[in-house]
Amino acid sequence: MTDPVSGISLPIPKGWYGQQAKVGAQVTSDDSYKCPGDTSSTCTKGGAYSAPALLLGAKGATAEEIAKADIAANAKESYGGKSYGGITSHDVLDSKAVTVAGQKGYLVRWKAVTSKGADGIVESLAFPSPANAKQMVVVRFGVDADQKETVLDEITKGIRVSTGSGNGQDV
Repeated sequence: MTDPVSGISLPIPKGWYGQQAKVGAQVTSDDSYKCPGDTSSTCTKGGAYSAPALLLGAKGATAEEIAKADIAANAKESYGGKSYGGITSHDVLDSKAVTVAGQKGYLVRWKAVTSKGADGIVESLAFPSPANAKQMVVVRFGVDADQKETVLDEITKGIRVSTGSGNGQDV
C-alpha cells in the first residue's frame, strides 16, 4: 500500500487489506468484532498506518525520540477509548533501533492492558522519509494480543521505498 507523501509502501499481510489515505497509507485486518466496551462500534484484530510525525504531533529530533514520544498516544488511540474500557497498565515489550526502507529508525512496542476485552500490542516506528530526509515518518501499529506478534515484524521488514503510485502488491 503506497504512502506517496512519505515515499514508502506498506506490505499487506495475508488476511488484511490496504487503503491509501490523504497523507499516508493504512493496512487493516479483515477480522472484526463488536467492541467489548462499546458494542455499537466495530473493532478489528489489527491495523497499521503511516503518517508524517509532524501531523501526529510526535515531538523529537531523532527517530528514537519520536518513537518514544509517540507510543503513549498510539496506545491511547488504539486501545484507550471506550471501545476497550481504557488502558489500565502497560508493559514495554521492545525498544530498539531498526533499519526501515534503508533508513535508520527506531521502534517502541508495548502491551497495553485494557479493562474490557482484548489487550493490545502497540508499536510506534519512526524513521526519516526516503523521499525527504528532513521529514520523519511514524508507522503506528495496533493488534489484539491474541494475534501473532510476528505480523508487526512482517510489516516492519516489508516497508519499502516507493517510487510513484501503485497498490503496494506489485513489487
